[in-house]
Amino acid sequence: MARSGIPTRERIITAANSLFYNDGIRGVSVDAVAAKAGVTKRTLYYHFRSKDELVAAYLAGRDQPNLALFRQWFSEADDGLPAQVERIFRNLARSARHPKWKGCGFLRTSAELANLPGHPAIKIGAAHKKKFEAWLRETFAEAGIAQAAQLARQILLLLDGSFAVVLLHRDPSYMETAGEAAHALIEAALPVQAGVRRKR
Repeated sequence: MARSGIPTRERIITAANSLFYNDGIRGVSVDAVAAKAGVTKRTLYYHFRSKDELVAAYLAGRDQPNLALFRQWFSEADDGLPAQVERIFRNLARSARHPKWKGCGFLRTSAELANLPGHPAIKIGAAHKKKFEAWLRETFAEAGIAQAAQLARQILLLLDGSFAVVLLHRDPSYMETAGEAAHALIEAALPVQAGVRRKR
């Protein structure tokens, strides 16, 4: 336990999260993480056997908070399933307008480690995306959408595609356009009752 009251391992992960997200995995040394966390390199290696293990911990720490945030944004809209999903895109577009926004940490890490498909961080990133896709699939199935699995995959592709294009052009409106496309896909897939699309 650190003197600050925050466990040393947690302080190291917090420092890694900030540095890796801002500067990339390859652009940050273990020494830099240790310095930002206020620990020695030896202490860092006591908690993490390697930089690879630290990178994996960094992504694992982003997993549940990110998923919880998506669900929160989803639940804040009350005007039907298409609008609930579109709200996720609109909130991400708002985040992308912040000068410190650097895109999706999972996708950026996978790009940096593309030549290491077995890397633990790649597996964590893939699992994170699968969890989001599974949540969408279950949500769509509950709404009576017959092709829930296919639709969930389409929305995931829109989301991750928009992450890439917004990062390239620095124009968050692409993410808003992707949200509009998601809205249209979901609206078209909802079952029709008496000629009216059903809302949740």
